[in-house]
Amino acid sequence: MSNSNRSKRYTEEFKRDAVELAPASDKTVTEVARDLGVSPEGLRGWLNKAKADCGQGRPGELTSAEREELKRLRRQNAEQAKTIEVLRKAAVFFAKESDR
Repeated sequence: MSNSNRSKRYTEEFKRDAVELAPASDKTVTEVARDLGVSPEGLRGWLNKAKADCGQGRPGELTSAEREELKRLRRQNAEQAKTIEVLRKAAVFFAKESDR
């Protein structure tokens, strides 16, 4: 995969600075993004995430902390589902063994 096809990774500090700069500037988001060397969609995404994190997002929009908790809960749920499946198979196995 060439570098042009990979998305760039920016530090949290860079994103935070960009989010502070955009509304303070008299330029459009697209112009600020171009000056910073990021995509306008990326900068808009960072701005929307920052708004949600400080309670100014769209109704029902999750904060970063809530999204991370949701990911954790989904991982935990997947682990529990695997455990339940193993226990179910064990119960079937031992039920068959006790019939012998």
